[in-house]
Amino acid sequence: MPKAYWISAYRSISDPIALTAYAKLAVPALQAAGGRTLARATAAAAYESGVKERTVLIEFDSLAQALAAHDSPAYQEALRALGNGVVRDLRIVEGL
Repeated sequence: MPKAYWISAYRSISDPIALTAYAKLAVPALQAAGGRTLARATAAAAYESGVKERTVLIEFDSLAQALAAHDSPAYQEALRALGNGVVRDLRIVEGL
């Protein structure tokens, strides 16, 4: 069964306090759901339409696990804490 990956590309961060509150809730929620953070940093380089903002890559053992993590009550609570504090593109993709 292929692994699955969350890729979060932040376009802008307007409320760093909300982002910190989100992270305090999201990290343990995603870890409890089986997520493993592989990368979390400001982009080293950005090409084409990219921006040099925060990028996060999280690995899950399956697509079903990644989708369930997003829909879990614990992660939904983290999203409420984040509110409109960032603009980002979150994609869940299945590995090869």
